[in-house]
Amino acid sequence: MITLSKIKSYVLSNGSRILKVLQYGPRTAVEVSPFGVDSNPLKDMTAVYSKTAEMGEPVILGYINKNQISKQGETRIYSLGSDGNLAFSVHLKTDGTIEIGGNSDFMVKFNPLDAGLKNQDTQINTELGKIATAITSLGGSYVPTPITTNIDQSKLSNVKTS
Repeated sequence: MITLSKIKSYVLSNGSRILKVLQYGPRTAVEVSPFGVDSNPLKDMTAVYSKTAEMGEPVILGYINKNQISKQGETRIYSLGSDGNLAFSVHLKTDGTIEIGGNSDFMVKFNPLDAGLKNQDTQINTELGKIATAITSLGGSYVPTPITTNIDQSKLSNVKTS
């Protein structure tokens, strides 16, 4: 039989999350989740509790989501603060975009930005050379220092895009 329970607390034991729930009195159950997903519910969330064929081995199958905003075909992963409010989200949208932590700003591709800045440096250095030639032809002296822009420290090597 599958029923709803309230999460009260948890214990990590041998790599498994054992949840303490209120299910017609206090109970414990092992949490079941998709491979590669490790999340921890907040106290008083409503869990889907189920007995199994193994006596004394109930499981938590999932949780009632009160924060659903995804449209058909979308996926959103999010975390909540201890107060239950949204802390952070990653939203895969049906228009082919991904929102990481919101949608009020843009991310940039490192390689095209780096190439554009190096091209701009070349153009500025060319103009500085012309200025130096003009000043010298008028009897003055000006030796430009080449401009170089290095944004290598801003590169996130563990975040990739195409």
